[in-house]
Amino acid sequence: MTCLQVYSFRGSVKEIIMHELKIAADLSAIVLEAAKKGKLTRVTKVNVIFGQMVQIVPDIFRFAFSETVRDSIAENAEIEIEVLPIKMKCVKCNSEVQVSDNEFRCNVCGSTELEFIQGKELFVNSIEGE
Repeated sequence: MTCLQVYSFRGSVKEIIMHELKIAADLSAIVLEAAKKGKLTRVTKVNVIFGQMVQIVPDIFRFAFSETVRDSIAENAEIEIEVLPIKMKCVKCNSEVQVSDNEFRCNVCGSTELEFIQGKELFVNSIEGE
């Protein structure tokens, strides 16, 4: 996934895992609450969307999520992860910029005055179950 190409966290392995674990715990609470409201007896699939700036390592997130839903109705749920690329708008020329290689600069006018359009998202897109 493209998320791994821009991942540049310089912390320890423990810090990386804690990042995914905290997000997984928060999202699992949302999933379980939505499943309860929807009267599901089993969650089979969870679709999550992360902006590239959230810097999630998908495999670590999947493991963390499976741990946070252990012994629940979502225990064996498949996790589908979509990573949205970073898109920004140049303040000077109004061009839309897709950021790659951590280059936060307008490719039209060269300005670094950019506003986020996309890339910071973090949410459960859908939950499937019975």
